[in-house]
Amino acid sequence: MQKIQIEGGNILSGNIEISGAKNSAVALIPAAILCDEETTIYNVPAISDRDSLVKIIELLNGKVEIKNDVMHIDSRNIENAFIAEELSTKLRASYYFMGALLSRKKYVEIALPGGCKIGDRKIDFHIKGFKALGAEIIELENRYILKADKLKGSKIYLDFASVGATINIMLAAVKAEGTTVINNAAKEPEIVNVATFLNNMGAKIRGSGTSKITIEGVPYLHKAMIEVIPDRIEAGTYIIIGSLLGQNLHIKNVIKEHLTSLISKLQEIGVSIKANGSDLIINKSDKLKPLNITTLVYPGFPTDLAQPMSVLMTQCEGTSILEETIYTNRVGQIPYLNSMGANIEKENNIIYIKGKTPLYGNDVIASDLRAGASLIIAGLIAEGTTSISEIEHILRGYEHIVEKLTQVGANIKIITEET
Repeated sequence: MQKIQIEGGNILSGNIEISGAKNSAVALIPAAILCDEETTIYNVPAISDRDSLVKIIELLNGKVEIKNDVMHIDSRNIENAFIAEELSTKLRASYYFMGALLSRKKYVEIALPGGCKIGDRKIDFHIKGFKALGAEIIELENRYILKADKLKGSKIYLDFASVGATINIMLAAVKAEGTTVINNAAKEPEIVNVATFLNNMGAKIRGSGTSKITIEGVPYLHKAMIEVIPDRIEAGTYIIIGSLLGQNLHIKNVIKEHLTSLISKLQEIGVSIKANGSDLIINKSDKLKPLNITTLVYPGFPTDLAQPMSVLMTQCEGTSILEETIYTNRVGQIPYLNSMGANIEKENNIIYIKGKTPLYGNDVIASDLRAGASLIIAGLIAEGTTSISEIEHILRGYEHIVEKLTQVGANIKIITEET
């Protein structure tokens, strides 16, 4: 069994280079199978989610070559195959093969997608979109079958601006006959990244990054390339760490406009953040004001940074309030933070965090990706030793996190214990 072990309290300085966005890469890779030729994706993060998606493409008779952070995908001979549970449940983003295969082959058979257990994450909006395009959906006990003689463009309104549904419908509509309009579409930068990739192949997509996306179907998609945008959630995690432990900590390769809500909140409570081109320079503050945060769809405060922020809130002077409006169960870090000395209470979807409380090292469990990130932050600021188990959740989404933190002065390592 592998664990992450941290000796807390070290000041962090130096450079941390931000990798390609996990939430972009996991959509771009399935999108590549829509191409009738070959594609190249640059700046792909070396995370376990990448490897799980590659296995699915290879199952579908695609060919993948990876060299450093460059992925070359030959999708000329894509075939249909049942995407079984051992592959689909590795990650939530396996559901993007639903839209991509439906568009390319007009048939999909896939076991229920997996991912972190952070609350109600139904794919009803995806299914609604597929049906509007003309697909027949058969939902069995443990899998979906989607099929269509042909797909036709349609007007689709999303009751909630879901990132996954927006991308999945966009993938399905790219080769549909006629024009598809997605209203109340999500606006996240990752959606723009995917739309740009598809347009580079010859798709006709307008309006990505706005609440109205228009897709004019095309019959053929040609060779193309794309670069994965910098990971705003990874950057945000290190910015939060720098707010607690940074001494001229440079976070490099950041699109700061993607992090406006986080940066403004941190500056509001007393954190020193300076921009220098695509770098952010962070210095810790010993006295942080309490703050209130409500998670919202982009450009609001990202739900993926709520759990890391809950650790920073334990170090604010007074009571901070965190309201989670996106997922119902994004609280896996709370009992472990409390076991380390935090004072956190939850009422429905609102979390009350009383600070400032010292934290002490303990044995904790990463219940999901962002909870795991929050426990790393807690371990870095805690007195003593913190040992985090079930670290596969963390390694799904953060490239070389242990190495990146070590090079700026953290005492952190992966250890192997006999079971």
